Amino acid sequence: MLEDGKSIASKSAQTPSDTVSIGNGTTFDHSSAGSSIHPMYEQQSPEVTVTKREDVFISRVKVLVAIVLVVAVSAVATVAFLLVTQQELEGFENQFNGHASEVAAVVSQNIQKLFQALDSTSIMISSEASLQNASWPFVTIDHWPTKAEKLFELGDIGQSLLALAPVVKPDIMNDWDAYVVQKAPAWYQASIDYEGSNETVDDLVIHTIPYIHTYGVDMSRPTPIDPDRPATPIWQSYPLKKGAILPGIDELPTNYDILEGLQGDAQLVSAANTSLRPAVSFPSISMDQNIRRRTAKSTIVQPVFEQLDARDEDAKVVAVLRWQIDWNVVLANVLEAGVTGIHAVIRSSCQTSDLQELSTSVTYRINGPRSILSDDRDVHDPQFDEMEVSAILFDYDADTSQATASECIPRVTLHFYPTIDFRNKFVTQNGLYYAGVVVLIFCFTTIVFLVYDFLVKQRQRIVMDRIQRQDMIVSDVFPSAIRDRLYNQNLEDRGDHKDELLDPRDFGTSNMIGSAPLADLFPNTTVIFADIVGFTAWSSAREPSQVFVLLETIYNAFDKIAYRHGVFKVETVGDCYVAVAGLPEPDEEHAVAACRFARSCLKKMKEITLKLEVSLGPDTSDLDLRTGIHSGQVTAGVLRGERSRFQLFGDTMNTAARMEHTGERNRIQLTEATADLLKEAGLARWIFPRASTIFVKGKGNMQTYWMKNVGSKSKKSKRNQKSEVAPIDETAKTGDTISIGISEYSPDHDSEAHDDDTDIDLAGLGGMSKTDRLVEWHVESLCSMLQQIIASRGGAVQPIDAFKEVEAAVGNGRTVLEEFVPIIELKHSQADDLSNRMDPSKIDIGEAARSQLRKLLATFAFMYKDNQFHNFEHASHVTASVKKLLSRIVKVGEGNGLAGQTPTGDVSLVDLAGHSYGITSDPLTQFAVVFSAIIHDVDHPGVPNAQLVKEKTRNAQIYKNKSVAEQNSVDLAWEIFMQDEYKDLRACIYQTEEDLRRFRQLVVNTVMATDIVDKELQALRKERWDTAFSGTGSALLESDDVSIDRKATIVIEHLIQASDVSHTMQHWHIYKSWNERFFMECYGAFKAGRADVDPSINWYKGEIGFFDFYVIPLAKKLDSCGVFGVSSDEYLNYAKGNREEWVREGENIVKELLAKYEGNNVKNEE
Repeated sequence: MLEDGKSIASKSAQTPSDTVSIGNGTTFDHSSAGSSIHPMYEQQSPEVTVTKREDVFISRVKVLVAIVLVVAVSAVATVAFLLVTQQELEGFENQFNGHASEVAAVVSQNIQKLFQALDSTSIMISSEASLQNASWPFVTIDHWPTKAEKLFELGDIGQSLLALAPVVKPDIMNDWDAYVVQKAPAWYQASIDYEGSNETVDDLVIHTIPYIHTYGVDMSRPTPIDPDRPATPIWQSYPLKKGAILPGIDELPTNYDILEGLQGDAQLVSAANTSLRPAVSFPSISMDQNIRRRTAKSTIVQPVFEQLDARDEDAKVVAVLRWQIDWNVVLANVLEAGVTGIHAVIRSSCQTSDLQELSTSVTYRINGPRSILSDDRDVHDPQFDEMEVSAILFDYDADTSQATASECIPRVTLHFYPTIDFRNKFVTQNGLYYAGVVVLIFCFTTIVFLVYDFLVKQRQRIVMDRIQRQDMIVSDVFPSAIRDRLYNQNLEDRGDHKDELLDPRDFGTSNMIGSAPLADLFPNTTVIFADIVGFTAWSSAREPSQVFVLLETIYNAFDKIAYRHGVFKVETVGDCYVAVAGLPEPDEEHAVAACRFARSCLKKMKEITLKLEVSLGPDTSDLDLRTGIHSGQVTAGVLRGERSRFQLFGDTMNTAARMEHTGERNRIQLTEATADLLKEAGLARWIFPRASTIFVKGKGNMQTYWMKNVGSKSKKSKRNQKSEVAPIDETAKTGDTISIGISEYSPDHDSEAHDDDTDIDLAGLGGMSKTDRLVEWHVESLCSMLQQIIASRGGAVQPIDAFKEVEAAVGNGRTVLEEFVPIIELKHSQADDLSNRMDPSKIDIGEAARSQLRKLLATFAFMYKDNQFHNFEHASHVTASVKKLLSRIVKVGEGNGLAGQTPTGDVSLVDLAGHSYGITSDPLTQFAVVFSAIIHDVDHPGVPNAQLVKEKTRNAQIYKNKSVAEQNSVDLAWEIFMQDEYKDLRACIYQTEEDLRRFRQLVVNTVMATDIVDKELQALRKERWDTAFSGTGSALLESDDVSIDRKATIVIEHLIQASDVSHTMQHWHIYKSWNERFFMECYGAFKAGRADVDPSINWYKGEIGFFDFYVIPLAKKLDSCGVFGVSSDEYLNYAKGNREEWVREGENIVKELLAKYEGNNVKNEE
């Protein structure tokens, strides 16, 4: 409590949001369309207004810059793409033109060399015939193979077929046939000798047909020619071999006198007949048997003249040289290696003849030194037509007047085109790559700009946050008068640094010298002190995080109510909330605002605790608010120092604190000064005087007032119907509910339609009783554990119908005590199992399992008898302690000196599991212990086992007078648990027979550990403790797993034992409350004749002995286990403190308990 002269420091008021989170997913909505905001919170600071306006301008500029950047990057990327692509296209065209032109020149040159070689050979033949003085056609050229090879060498196109065909007229054909038969063997032999062939003359003679002939289209058999026309039969040929062209074949039938009935290549001869140049047939497609590929060949027909001078007007063609060339050879080795993908198209101006189709074009693909026939058509890519490079191979200056309409004097040309493959070597995706690089550079620049902009915004936000915090300090924390003086004084002191932001340290000790304090007197204020009753005891049984969830939720809700009513929050001192009305802005109705605020907080407090009991556990709803209010003047100002703060001083503060201290739970106590202000405001109906005066230190006896809990019915108030408010019973100080008498009234100018002022069902939110809320708390707790169990086995939940018989057999045939084992075999998880577990928060246990769990827990709660001590509420209290100790085991590495920590302070899962003897690594173990705590006193009769044995009850006989109540609890709970309607829940808990049996064993051992009276069990526990933690006896010979299981079993037993008497190791008020309940239960049994000895006689000394010989040694063992961290010290300190308090107060407390029991009996009788 505050003494005279003590100050209350203030914190800056925070602007709350519309909802308050209470830590378990539940939120409270405090927004209301009908509620008004106090004027002191309505104005927006100039800094915020300017910032918003500048933010809009900057946002528009950023959009414009973004558009410019997008346009710029698009333009630059497009230009880069076009430039690179154009350069590649130019390189492609230049490379192709260079290669194609070179190839065209080489091929043209080779063709010219070929023609020159043919011309020379023709002259040589004419010369040799003249030297032989032979007449045509009866001419045989000596050394024909040698001369053919010389021609091949001069033509430079490799070896191909060369044949001499004399012109034979019809009148000498018979003589020619005889000449062939006579002369053929001789040059056969000469050719065989030159070629080194395996052929024989006889073989060749056999295949020689002794007359001029031709072959049909199918080339199946020889046919004699028409004897009425001249012929040009093949005579000498090279190379010579069986199956090749032999003498007598009329390959080029012709007639020099009449040009009729021409066929085949006769037109070429006619062309040769009118020109000094040779004639060329267009390529024909055939299969080259040597290389097994298709090829195109042309026949060159060179005329042989009788005279040496072919230009002589009397020159006469007496024979022709027939040279067959392969275009594969002509186009080979004309392109350098590595250059591939050029199409060469050979075209002729002649069309097809009557007898067979002659191609007008063929297409070759040149790949370096190789040429490949692509098709007997022109198949080049039309998109490259404009890049054509051509050369004329054969162009005759023949006299076309001598040719008929069916003749054609060909013009053969060679055309080159690139292919897609050739282009792709030069035209790549580099254009896109360069464009992409440009885009990436712009993106990187943009990111740098955005990062810079973000950093600038962060800096601006920091600056603005600081400005706004400063504005909140000045505008909300400090009164306006002091605010202006505070600004002005600091600006004067800062001199040349006026433009810099103010810092809280600017109001510190450096400004104390030479300047007057900033303080004012506020004559009209109302101060409110609101203390949470029972908080200290409640927090002693909770985790720190749970304590803060409660305080944050309650205080956040109070802040919103203060915001709504224009009440200024001064500070929170522990569990006491201090606020003032009339500050920082004066308010004529400060007393009314303060009372409305206090009443709203009282109702909100009960609503929050009822809701939080589901997540924070039992006794949370028992927390209440005790409020004191006083009106008067206060001195307020900035108390400068290391942490300058706005503080209040004066008698009003002390008196308000006294009102809270002398008040009652769920009551608002007002001084007479505040009551007079309410009366002046026409609100006398809000208050009524306290039955007796109270003594206040420094004040003496004071008449105070209680504030009524006022509510309004929305429908009635809308019709402005009048009402009267029934007062609360002054003696009602405790209980789970607040009696709110409501009748209809008209509040006049008092608007109480705010959502935080509406009445709520304080007996049980939403119709839930306290038992229902405890059940929901258990449901949430166990569901979380079920998620961990399922996650530990990979999320699998399969039906367990397969081992239904096993379930039925478990626990049958033996008593529970007979199932007890000294060492439970726990599951030992490996490192991979622990690190690879699923996230439990992602597991959904299913609505069926959740509903079954809720029904099961409700059934257990119903099975508890209405005892004073051994009831469902006590089982929930034990469960809360179990959960707390289990959580401390799980958090064993947090500051508890765990060996094996890494240099960074981390603890591996394996180390943690080993340190806790495997308890933390197996969620099923933790679930079983919590489950046992819930059921450990099911159907407890309210008397000890010794009395049940003495009474020879049926249960005592069944369980052989051993641990009667404990065994009965296990059997009853297990029987219910094994019913078919809970099979989905059981499937979540275990999936194998091994897990089922381990779960059962854990439940048996845990519940049986709560029997602390049985001497045999006590002796067994002591022996196991000495073996496990003293390191003596058989423990030295045990395996590591057995040793760990032994220690884990002992830890679990001590955990449940400590939790079963946890009230003795918690705050004094908790111990006193449960000790009273236990006394009432024991004394009631004595009065009912179910106990031989009056417990009140030895209760005082018995409690001291219980502390000395059980509670304190048990707390020390918790510390010796080494797994409970700071909880062991906490339990031991509370146990020692409670013992000392009991020694001082115990005797008087026993007397009070006796008197209370008798008083309750009198009331019950009345």
